[in-house]
Amino acid sequence: MSTSPATRRRWWIIGAVVLIVFIVLIKVLVFPSKEAPKLVTAKAEVADIENTVLATGTLEASELVSVGAQVSGQVKKLHVALGDRVELGQPIAEIDSIPQQNALRNAEAALSSQRANRAVQEANLKQAELAFQRQSDMLAEDATARADYENAEATLNATRAQIKAMDAQIMQATTALDTSRTNLTYTRITAPMAGTVVAVVTKEGQTVNANQSAPTIVKLAKLDTITVNAEISEADVTKVKEGQTVYFTILGEPGKRHYATLRTVEPAPDSIETEGSGNAAAASTSSAVYYNGLFDVPNPDGMLRIAMTAQVYIVLEGAKDALTIPASAVDRGRRGPPTVMVVDKNGQPSSRKIEIGINNKATVQVLSGLKAGDEVVIGEAQEGAPSGNNQMRRRGPMSF
Repeated sequence: MSTSPATRRRWWIIGAVVLIVFIVLIKVLVFPSKEAPKLVTAKAEVADIENTVLATGTLEASELVSVGAQVSGQVKKLHVALGDRVELGQPIAEIDSIPQQNALRNAEAALSSQRANRAVQEANLKQAELAFQRQSDMLAEDATARADYENAEATLNATRAQIKAMDAQIMQATTALDTSRTNLTYTRITAPMAGTVVAVVTKEGQTVNANQSAPTIVKLAKLDTITVNAEISEADVTKVKEGQTVYFTILGEPGKRHYATLRTVEPAPDSIETEGSGNAAAASTSSAVYYNGLFDVPNPDGMLRIAMTAQVYIVLEGAKDALTIPASAVDRGRRGPPTVMVVDKNGQPSSRKIEIGINNKATVQVLSGLKAGDEVVIGEAQEGAPSGNNQMRRRGPMSF
């Protein structure tokens, strides 16, 4: 039975379609196509950038003075309380002054007694001088014995020596009187500087003993300026120098920056004060070594307090309104300038050379090669990564 040409043509078309579908199915099932990788990108943005050294600091008073007693006795009156503001010379406390008053009266009496004794010796001296003069005249006329003349001379010399001794005793008595007067003033303790009472060590009615060491009554601090003591690690201290800009934050106000200028970096760590004559570095091999960086910051409102912890940033370099991209987007080999992968409007990445400036290991300043809004590749998204793991395959680390 023969078929018409139209029928054969139709069967040929059906067979070709089936064959094409079969080939497509085999290709899809046996040789699945790979999807283009999904890229993670970031835009080049204009922002401030800085490279800093991080340190932990402690807030201290710019001046801290322990106000003590120089005489022993009972604290009869305490004129200040914790937190009071005092001025220079303002009364702080009074110590029972009766022993010092008695000592002063005794010293005055002793000085008066010595002066009276000297007056007696002055009269004796006048008498001795007259007796010696008579003996001299009589001896010239051979009217007296030589022994009487010599006795008169000896009496005169002895009287003069006694007066010199009296003068020395009067000087000692005068010194003792001055000391007694000074000790009496010590019973009234005044502020050696203007400041704030930050500690009251001795209470009213307590007895203090100043024989061995001066007991502390109160502690005064100047809080209108705060000194920050920042511990700089030995790995960073070589990058730091006086005059650099610093800022810090405190736990209570983490979003507020307090700016200042680094005043000094101490040449040796604190551990040198407790070590012997041996090498300080050798004694610190088992622990980290930190050097103190000091700077001052105004504290007009008194919000900064002694012993607060500060997160300190020492600015090594910085730039305002700089074009920045993440540091992970930059690829720099051993040779040639650094490059980035830039995504065009069609979503296709292409390599581009750039010139970089400040690099703080998180963000990089771009000096040329990009413009604001350009999208750079920072990694390739990975599907099926467990929750909590990094789901982005980053580009290789940048080396500088």
